[in-house]
Amino acid sequence: MAGRPNRDTPSRVDPRTGRPLPEGIRWRADRQRYQIRVVGPSVDGGAAERSRTFMTLAEAKRELAKAVAGRNPNGSMTLEQWHEKYWPAIESSIRPATARGYGVGWRLRVKPSLGRHRLEDITSPMIESAMVAWPGGASAKNDALAVLSRLLDGARRSRFIDHNPAREVKRPSMRESISPVSRALTLDQIRTLLDLVPEGAYRGYLAALVYTGMRAGEATALRVGDVDFGRGVIHVSRSLSPGQHGELIEQSPKSHKSRDVPLIDALRPYAEVAARGKQTNDRLFAGPDGGRLTNHNARRGVDWETLREAIGRPDLRIHDLRHTSATILFDAGASAPDVQATLGHSSLQVTERYSRAREGVALRAGAALNDAFKNAAGEPSQRTTRQAPADVNGTLMAQPHRRSGEIAR
Repeated sequence: MAGRPNRDTPSRVDPRTGRPLPEGIRWRADRQRYQIRVVGPSVDGGAAERSRTFMTLAEAKRELAKAVAGRNPNGSMTLEQWHEKYWPAIESSIRPATARGYGVGWRLRVKPSLGRHRLEDITSPMIESAMVAWPGGASAKNDALAVLSRLLDGARRSRFIDHNPAREVKRPSMRESISPVSRALTLDQIRTLLDLVPEGAYRGYLAALVYTGMRAGEATALRVGDVDFGRGVIHVSRSLSPGQHGELIEQSPKSHKSRDVPLIDALRPYAEVAARGKQTNDRLFAGPDGGRLTNHNARRGVDWETLREAIGRPDLRIHDLRHTSATILFDAGASAPDVQATLGHSSLQVTERYSRAREGVALRAGAALNDAFKNAAGEPSQRTTRQAPADVNGTLMAQPHRRSGEIAR
């Protein structure tokens, strides 16, 4: 009568040594291999069983030890199956705009290249090879890699896999091929830009972006009560950003910290006009018809293509107004920590990309070396005070602006 295998059953005896096999391993004579069966929690909260076979007893023991240590048989599910189950948990823990970026990264990049692979088969070289074929720039690829890493992190915590191979993959560099300093407008271009925009809501909105360095969503979310006309500061504590379906959602700024930005004289008239006749809780900047004003409808309202051609910057983006503010702050002599606090950057490393402090280093270093060699040879030093060359912005490189008030219109 057939029954459960015991220690004397042929499948429980190692045919190569004649000794009983360890618990959890049996011999498959039909395949001439050792077999293990692993039982663990399933994705649905129940139990799942999976068997694997190996050529040697040592391999079977190693794999069984991993399973006993907590490895889950659900490592055999595909990445697409795991995404379907785990995505709601990821989506609930991130900002709507981030979820939208992750969703695009999954649909266009991760799913087509890796979705069909089993969780346990995904390796860091496999991910790196897939990234080469992913469309888009560094930002798009980083979004795709981020959602993949979150998926694999969840699988690791669920003991479906031993580690997250996406954490071993180097992220594409976010450093722009063109320096953000070179994308900044000159003071003359700022004046021309604002003069070309008709008086009204759109001019005030663009002035706020270039004179404060706020992100577009932060300027959109400003309320009248956020402006302290007496102290000359604007309190930035919220931002409006698009959700999964394009709807605007109010949330904290990108850094999750509130901050104050200066209300400079050049911006004050625009802010006063925008606040006139409104209540404290009303939006400071609203569209011509009173609706929410965003960078998208602002571009349409001012005929952005024509405007940037007129100032000789056909590549100008709304976000470059933020680059402009950061660059001018440095040129005016502001310290890196002050610029970081004003812009709301997460680190000084990000902030220092806007500084021109290193642009004159070759001339300064060359002068110092010339003096050193001439002094060693007993020659009189010919070093004179040199003015750093001017760059395309019309400001002195590696030297702060002496007149910070030049930004005022």
